[in-house]
Amino acid sequence: MRVQCAIAGGGPAGMMLGWLLARAGVTVIVLEKHKDFLRDFRGDTIHPSTLEVLHELGVLDEFLKRPHREIRDITGRVGRETLTLADFSHLPTRCKFIALMPQWDFLNFVATQARAHATFRLLMQAEVTDLRQSDGRVRGCVVTTSEGAIEIDADLVVGADGRHSAVRAKAGLVVEDLGAPIDVLWMRISRKPTDPEGLIGNLDTGIVFVMIDRDDYWQCAFVIPKGSIDDIHARGLPAFHYRIRSLVPFLADRVDELNDWNEIKLLTVVVDRLKTWHKPGVLCIGDAAHAMSPVGGVGINLAIQDAVAAANILAAPLASGRLSDADLRRVERRRELPTRVVQRGQLAIQDRFLRKALERRAAVKVPVAMRLLQWFPVLRRIPARIVGVGIRPEHVRVPKAQASVL
Repeated sequence: MRVQCAIAGGGPAGMMLGWLLARAGVTVIVLEKHKDFLRDFRGDTIHPSTLEVLHELGVLDEFLKRPHREIRDITGRVGRETLTLADFSHLPTRCKFIALMPQWDFLNFVATQARAHATFRLLMQAEVTDLRQSDGRVRGCVVTTSEGAIEIDADLVVGADGRHSAVRAKAGLVVEDLGAPIDVLWMRISRKPTDPEGLIGNLDTGIVFVMIDRDDYWQCAFVIPKGSIDDIHARGLPAFHYRIRSLVPFLADRVDELNDWNEIKLLTVVVDRLKTWHKPGVLCIGDAAHAMSPVGGVGINLAIQDAVAAANILAAPLASGRLSDADLRRVERRRELPTRVVQRGQLAIQDRFLRKALERRAAVKVPVAMRLLQWFPVLRRIPARIVGVGIRPEHVRVPKAQASVL
């Protein structure tokens, strides 16, 4: 098989890049190792910056017809006190909210849009297992499929295959581990119409518990110290239930729904980034280039922004057959600053706030920064801007090639 671009990974970064490149007339194949997009406890937040990209692509109204929840502010509970932490109503975007939608619905929507272009192909149950290299350059990839192994010739292989990227490993790209003092337990607890709405963070003595409103259930993240899962299991489910009840009383009649540890999934938090995102013929984006902490829920946003920047820079040289190493370097330079800034902020929150909160045995006091957000509501626009739009937001610059449309 011969394409101009082969993308490993059908997550938000890979699917968005595949769509944008195909829209620009580049022949592209996205290789997704699973048979579908259905995976539990993946990030379900569609940020205002991503909604802005969908608007620029002319599909926002169609997208918002799909079932979703709209989050216009972020609230937090410290002890028994409820605080407003971010207000999205003043963002310089068309949509002044975060849309909550199962990630598989978002990816299926993107796949449908991408398939409208003759130069796009999506191959499921196809895992990139090796790279084809010669003369110091990557020239394609080896793919394991349900029907056997295939080889793909490509001018560019993009690793968008997550934080355990096979592409970056096979390319020999060096990963810098930035450290993470926390892990996260993900779970579902049913939601009643009388419950509060939106995105709620809860903090009390030794507990950090985040709840995401998914209409008929809460998607919950229970933050734990790194490597403490065995100790939590040893204490047993009743003790785990008690900790949730004590923090969020209105869930008291529902925590018993978690009647097996198999219903509580461990996310091992990793924060890292590549020292160099590319080598001749290969580029990594999204989690393959920089695994993010769940703090702020901005990982998907950054991945999609990577994809938009990569398409803007690479579409023309790929379509004309003149891709150079300098083009790949431009993508890294464009996206490195936002990545470093966000990761530095995440590490600060992890080390100076979350770790200390988990270690506390005395009553938790409201941090001064949170008090300022209550005293001066205009300050709530700052975290909203960082979470909702990010550092150096990307916009669709590459034009659509009419000949690529089916």
